[in-house]
Amino acid sequence: MSDLHIRSAALPDIDAVLTFWREAAEGTSISDDRDGVAGLIDRDPDAVILAERDGRLVGSVIAGFDGWRCHLYRLAVHPAHRRQGIGSALLTAAEERFVALGGRRGDAMVLERNETGQHAWRAAGYAPEEQWRRWVKHLTT
Repeated sequence: MSDLHIRSAALPDIDAVLTFWREAAEGTSISDDRDGVAGLIDRDPDAVILAERDGRLVGSVIAGFDGWRCHLYRLAVHPAHRRQGIGSALLTAAEERFVALGGRRGDAMVLERNETGQHAWRAAGYAPEEQWRRWVKHLTT
């Protein structure tokens, strides 16, 4: 995986990120537009984490921290690059970010119908909290 580059997204990446999500992410969001992504990057420049291989976008995750809780969204890996550790690398980067910011627990929004996503989150150590309908992993003990 030495050819994988993990970095934060910047404003010039917005169009590529939006295109990537249409190809690789499950479902859509009300924030899937230039203004939504630009607002996130402006507010928290390190929240959108990208994985690139050979200069091509192959994965993403949003790692938002509100000062109290750590929220994960848009974990997506391009279908041609799945099962190569990219999702794990993105989650490691997100979790390291959270711990550095003082976060104690990460939670992920996962669509009920997204069985592939549910499998990936479970494999990463997250578990559903049925009363909340979100996935949670404690980052510190």
